[in-house]
Amino acid sequence: MSAEVISIPRAALHDQVGHRLRQMLVEGRIAPGAKLNERTLCEALQVSRTPLREAIKTLAAEGLVELLPNRGAIAVQLNETDVIHTFEVMAGLEAQSGELAAQRITDSELAEIKAMHFEMLAAWTRRDLPAYYHLNARIHAAINAAAKNPVLTDTYARVNARLQALRFRSNQDEKKWRHAVEEHEGMIAALQARDPVAMRQVLSAHLANKLSTVLAQLRQQAHGARA
Repeated sequence: MSAEVISIPRAALHDQVGHRLRQMLVEGRIAPGAKLNERTLCEALQVSRTPLREAIKTLAAEGLVELLPNRGAIAVQLNETDVIHTFEVMAGLEAQSGELAAQRITDSELAEIKAMHFEMLAAWTRRDLPAYYHLNARIHAAINAAAKNPVLTDTYARVNARLQALRFRSNQDEKKWRHAVEEHEGMIAALQARDPVAMRQVLSAHLANKLSTVLAQLRQQAHGARA
């Protein structure tokens, strides 16, 4: 396990460590169910154990890490039932965010989302999945922010944290990835038209397709493990 990092500034150290550790979890450099080896991570991230442990606590609160008595921390691994239940909630949150955003978004917010969308398309053209996913997540967060409902935003952030790694891996299927990009085109069109019904529909379909892809990947992994 390695991470391409530079020396971390002392200010807000555990936030910086948390950001990099979050990337490692989401991008699968730390596998679901794997124990977080503090010594190895300290060496990879070039930090002491204190900021690392603070970062791990933060990620545990986000739902990316599970703290086990006498066993330390492990990367969260959702089973199929967990995934279905979480995606059910997330689909509702995404749809509600989209519907409200279509009604409340400002011209400047829309312009920023469109700019990120074009950057995301460039990353997709390069097949740069980490850059694509980073922009993709920012777009979804910006749509949620445009809904201007702080309760919805707080709930969205907590539930979405559990699914980040799965949403990242869902784009590793080329055909599914292309379809997800097309769905994002639909989101931009619905936002630009200020059409809440279309926005709800495209986001509901987007999450349903994500769930289908994630479940297929989980079942394929389970089958491979049994073989």
